[in-house]
Amino acid sequence: MASNTRLIALTWLTLGILFQRESQKPVKTIGIGIIGAGYMGKLHSVAMQAVGAVFNTELRPICEMLCATTEDGAARKAAEFGFRRSTADWQTLVADPAVEAIVIASPQSTHREIALAAMAAGKPVLCEKPMGASLAESIEMTEAAEAAGVVNMVGFNYVRTPATQFARQLIQQGVIGDMTWFRGEHTEDFCADPDAPGNWRTRGRANGTMGDLASHMINAAMALAGPIHSLCADMETVYPTRPSANGGREPVTNDDHAQCLCRFESGVMGHLYFSRVATGRKMGYAYDISGSKGAIRFDQEDQNALWLYKMDGPESERGFRKILTNTEHPDYVNFCLGPGHGTGYQDQLIIEARDFLAAIQAGQAQWPTFRDGMEVNRVIDAVWASCDKASWVEV
Repeated sequence: MASNTRLIALTWLTLGILFQRESQKPVKTIGIGIIGAGYMGKLHSVAMQAVGAVFNTELRPICEMLCATTEDGAARKAAEFGFRRSTADWQTLVADPAVEAIVIASPQSTHREIALAAMAAGKPVLCEKPMGASLAESIEMTEAAEAAGVVNMVGFNYVRTPATQFARQLIQQGVIGDMTWFRGEHTEDFCADPDAPGNWRTRGRANGTMGDLASHMINAAMALAGPIHSLCADMETVYPTRPSANGGREPVTNDDHAQCLCRFESGVMGHLYFSRVATGRKMGYAYDISGSKGAIRFDQEDQNALWLYKMDGPESERGFRKILTNTEHPDYVNFCLGPGHGTGYQDQLIIEARDFLAAIQAGQAQWPTFRDGMEVNRVIDAVWASCDKASWVEV
C-alpha cells in the first residue's frame, strides 16, 4: 500500500512539473479587431476569448477593438464581448496600430472593401463566408491577398467538426475504397412559413439561399470529394411574395431553394441541394458518400455522430455503425474527455480561431484560404449560369 501511495505521489509530482513547464511556454499576444457585432460577430468574439485556454495557443488574442453600426451600439457590445475599445467606423479599426489581425463578420456586401484595406495594411484577415457579393469580387480579394502575402482565411466552420474531420481522414485513408457518389445538402426552414414577413433575407440576390446557405455545403463537397467539374442546376422562389410592413405584399427577389446534378473532376457523380424552406429542417447540413468498400453518412443535427458502413464480414452482420465522436477524433479532446458528450456550434468557431492563429504564427495561409473561398463562389456562379441557360455548364 505504501509503495502504491509513493507511486501516486510521484505521478502527480511529474504531472505537476510537466504542467508547470507547459504553462511557462513563451506566450505572444496579438490584437484582434472584429467588424460586425451581430450573430457571427459575437461568436467570433467568444471564440477569440476562449481559444487560448482551449488549445493553449502560443499566440494569444487580445480583443482590442469591435466595430458596429453606431458608436453607442459598438460601445455596448464591446463591453458585453470583452473588447478594450469600440468604433462605428471600420476604417478606424483597420488603421489602428494595436489591431494586428482582422475578422470580418459584417454583411457580405462590405467584405471586399474591408478586406482590400486590411490586406493593403498588411494585416491577416479571417473573412466570413461567402467571401464577396460576386465571383468578380472574390477573385479581386484573392489576388490582392496573394499579392500582399498576408494570411487569409474564409469562415467555413461546419467542416471543422470532429466528425467531418474524421470523415475526411477515412476517405483519404481509403477506408470506403474509391468514392462513387456524393450527395450533400444544406437545408433549413427559417423561411418555410409563407406568411412570415419579408425581410433582408428575402431581398436582393446575394441574400438568397445560394448566397447564404449554399456556400457551406459546396465547401464541404469539395473538401470531401474534390473540385467540381460541371453541373446542371435548377432554382426556384417557392413563395414569390410575402407580407410587407405596410400591410400589403412585397416581392421576394431571390431564391428559396436550388439543386444541381454535378460531376467532380475525379469523375464521381454528385447531387447538391440547398433550401431555406425545408419544413422541419433546422440545421440540415448533411452528406451521404458511397464508395467501393463502404459508405459514410453525416447530419449536422446530430453533429457528434458519424455513420460508417464497411463492406466486410458476413452479409448477415453488415450495416451502418454509429460512431460517437470521442478523444480519438480530431480536436475533440480539447473540449471534452468523455466519449459521446459532444461538441457544439461555438466550438467550431474556436477551432477556426485556432487555425487562424496558427496560420499567423506560421506566416502562411491555411485551408480554407481566400482562393478556396473563391472556388466556392465560382461554383455558385456556375449554378446561376446553368439556371439561366437551362443546361449543363463547366465550372
